[in-house]
Amino acid sequence: MKGRMTPEELEQLKCDVSLVMVAQSQGHKLRKQGKAFVTLCPFHHEKTPSCSISPDKNLWHCFGCEAGGSVLDWLQHTERLTYPQTLVRLRELAGSASSSAAAVPAPSSPPVARQTLTDLDDDGQALLHQVTGWYHQNLLNSPDALAWLEKRGLNHPELVSHFKLGFAGAHGVAGALPSPHSKEGKSLRARLTALGVVRESSRQDHFRGCLIVPVSGWSEGYDPAARGRVLQLYGRRTMADHQIKKGSAKHLYLPSPLAGVWNEQALTSCDEVILCEALIDAMTFWCAGYHNVIAAYGVNGFTADHLAALQSHGVKRVMIAFDRDEAGDRGAEAVAAELAGAGIEAWRVRFPAGLDANAYALKSGSPESAFALALEQAVRMAAPVISDSGSGVAAEAVPVSGENLPSSAARPVVQTANVAPATVAIACEITPSGELLLRSGPRVWRVRGWQKNTLAEVMKVNVQVLDESTGAFHVDSFDMYHAKQRQAYISCAANELGCDIAVIKREAGRVLLALEQQQDEQRRTAETEQASGAVTVSCDEEAEALALLKSPLLTERIVSDLASCGVVGESANLLTGYLAATSRKLDKPLAVLIQSSSAAGKSSLMDAVLSLIPEEERIQYSAMTGQSLYYLGETSLQHKILAIAEEEGVRQAAYALKLLQSDGELKIASTGKDESSGDLVTREYSVQGPVMLMLTTTASDVDEELLNRCLVLTVNESQAQTEAIHAAQRKSQTLAGLLAQSEKSHLTKLHQNAQRLLRPLKVVNPYAEQLTFLSDKTRTRRDHMKYLTLIQSVALLHQYQREVKRAEHRGAVMEYIGVQPSDIALANRLAHEVLGRTLDEMPPQTRKLLVLIQAMVKEMATAQNCQPCEVRFTRRDIRAWTNWSDSQLKNHCMRLTEMEYLLLHGGSRGHLLRYELLWDGGNGDENHLCGLLNVTGNGENSEGSERKSGHINSKSDVGAGRSAPGLVQVRAESAPQNMASEQAEHGLSATQVCPEQNAVIREKKKTPLPPSPSLSESSS
Repeated sequence: MKGRMTPEELEQLKCDVSLVMVAQSQGHKLRKQGKAFVTLCPFHHEKTPSCSISPDKNLWHCFGCEAGGSVLDWLQHTERLTYPQTLVRLRELAGSASSSAAAVPAPSSPPVARQTLTDLDDDGQALLHQVTGWYHQNLLNSPDALAWLEKRGLNHPELVSHFKLGFAGAHGVAGALPSPHSKEGKSLRARLTALGVVRESSRQDHFRGCLIVPVSGWSEGYDPAARGRVLQLYGRRTMADHQIKKGSAKHLYLPSPLAGVWNEQALTSCDEVILCEALIDAMTFWCAGYHNVIAAYGVNGFTADHLAALQSHGVKRVMIAFDRDEAGDRGAEAVAAELAGAGIEAWRVRFPAGLDANAYALKSGSPESAFALALEQAVRMAAPVISDSGSGVAAEAVPVSGENLPSSAARPVVQTANVAPATVAIACEITPSGELLLRSGPRVWRVRGWQKNTLAEVMKVNVQVLDESTGAFHVDSFDMYHAKQRQAYISCAANELGCDIAVIKREAGRVLLALEQQQDEQRRTAETEQASGAVTVSCDEEAEALALLKSPLLTERIVSDLASCGVVGESANLLTGYLAATSRKLDKPLAVLIQSSSAAGKSSLMDAVLSLIPEEERIQYSAMTGQSLYYLGETSLQHKILAIAEEEGVRQAAYALKLLQSDGELKIASTGKDESSGDLVTREYSVQGPVMLMLTTTASDVDEELLNRCLVLTVNESQAQTEAIHAAQRKSQTLAGLLAQSEKSHLTKLHQNAQRLLRPLKVVNPYAEQLTFLSDKTRTRRDHMKYLTLIQSVALLHQYQREVKRAEHRGAVMEYIGVQPSDIALANRLAHEVLGRTLDEMPPQTRKLLVLIQAMVKEMATAQNCQPCEVRFTRRDIRAWTNWSDSQLKNHCMRLTEMEYLLLHGGSRGHLLRYELLWDGGNGDENHLCGLLNVTGNGENSEGSERKSGHINSKSDVGAGRSAPGLVQVRAESAPQNMASEQAEHGLSATQVCPEQNAVIREKKKTPLPPSPSLSESSS
């Protein structure tokens, strides 16, 4: 073949020869199918035509064997020709020995034909030019590489040809080299290895899979001798991150020194230039219309060649557009120092944090407008001053006149030391109504609605610009971060005011900076308030709260203060609820379920306890949906109280509540839309605990899974309690009641301040191994932990009356306080009331009705002069005796019948339904008190208390002159019988406590407890 055919000539040749005519001339039968022709594939056996020929594209493709290509490939395979022979055959068919017509290859063109490189000179420059030419043609014929450029926003029609970009492909220049066994092939590989194009170790192309950007010398610059020479090659891998071998670099260069300046010719046309950190960023600026851009060789790649070129071309100002990260800021400062030494101004282009120029342009949607705004907001970097001691100190910021600023834009000046440059505050003012005002000459900018923007990426505002000299104005609402909307506003405002669009554009940029400045300040204020709890406690209030926490009658004060706040009775329930609320500061808080019939006062009981807890530490809802808990925020519930008005309102969220209480955290995987790509992705949402739960319910049948996780508080529904509530309600209407409301406000604030002072300390129970608990039911495994946590809550509440100790473990220091016997005594007393009900086989209200029925039957038996088992009674008799509603009695009597406490008689048609009581209440089998150790003595526990054999000695401490605290076992009759024998081995006696009592809230006679007029402890 005479002469060498260029790629353009080859493409023209393939276009001139019709593939349809070639196939027909070879005897293939073609059938028209739409716009294409189909025929039997000549490369595999088939009965149904699957080979399609497109006349428009002059291409063929077989859907059976997946073969395909152009007319050149068809001829080469069907006529079994070599590549040179195929070219000759094409020329014959085209009727021309050589074709000189040029055509630009389309992105979908097949791969470039095999070409051979030749060694033409001694210094390798001609060979490098051949390599870059081969890379360039390979890019033009590589759809994947062109698609990658388009994906990165580098789709300018002149970019590839202007900078002679290339693509190495999967094999690199190996496809353009002669056989490695030939003398020429070995020589070329040796030369390319010396140049660094081929790696010596693997004999493969150094830039395999890379986009290639050549850096060539240019005249009229700092080094005329470098004109036209390929000084460096930059390679950027185009495959995805997960496809790149671990440890492999994304950015590659020839091993020769980093020389030359990419796009040096741009320095001759202006005195201001944009300096990017990487070539991809620089090309992004170039595609957006900013041709006065050059690139460094990475964050630390500003070379002497760059500085010499800037000085040689008389550049006065450099806009440093390095990445907005820590490394980019450090690199920008180093470049600014070198430029200052050469008398060149340095300005920092500040992209959003974490973004480079390419990412910023892609996210903006309008690179030209985005870069315009970024350049408008650039700040000047002052050079560091070297002190006499040699240490670098930031130079004083000097005023810069507007006429010296880039693009005639007045920009603020900031200091630059060894940290990222800071922004100078924009002069603006905030009116009492919250409007932002900014003045610039005769124009006044007014912005409304900026406070509503809670997301960092949204700035929807109402902006008015008024020219006070003419009265002209323009107002509109738009998103300042939306480039097209902002540009439309600027154009309309410039037209309305009759002002230069560049002036309005610059002032709009300053308005945006002022808005960001105000939003940052607003965000910092909110974070500060959140960190400090947004509550300020004065010294007097703190002293009063500390006095309360240090009071020896703290628990009595709590009950008394709640009574002063208008709560009638319910001492045990109120104190238990208060302690449970305090447990929110523990690692495993308690949960409370307040159960009663409608209008009995369960909500008042919950509100009374919650009112004493700081508002910032409690969250109250009326109801919750099934998924709502998962999206509350990761730490929004941590060590807080979650109160729900009605248990029925959280039926859908019951499962999440159980997990939150048991595991201390919630996690859910949910689908969401990726903001950058719009694709659906899986995201994980997490809510961290622990959290203290407080619920109320009117249901007698509560979910067992939720019930055994909570302390159940039952409201007193007796007639005496109702009369006491009526008396309190009447008293509230008097002058004394009005004064009590004022006192309630003071007491509420006092207890809230006291709760704020409580620290989340660890609690250690030195008597834990001596404690006992019922073990006849599996569910007591959870109830036992409730009991232990209740003891911890009592101790935590009294932390200011205990010594705070410290323990070091594995380098971490833990602060803790110890449990005292008085804490156990108070917890025991409350446990008899609360946990006893929980362990009962029937709900508290049902148990209460059973006790009332028993009293009624005894009285009826006495009146009828018969045995209780002979008495028959109706539901009407029960209703007259108890004054309960018929709907209540139906449910409870049905439950008692099912549990065989009542026996039905009659009830058939025409016969009255009567009941018989089967429970005499005398054997104690239904006793539901816990088998707990009872604390006797004065309840004190000092550091000098004698302890022997791992338990508290019950004998008198003669040496100390006082009685040592003693623990006496207290158990229900239903507790295991070996419990007493085990304690007897330790010298402790066992006594039975109140086997005849029940779960009704009332004063009981128990074994001796520390003397107290109320539910208080004798604290040391």
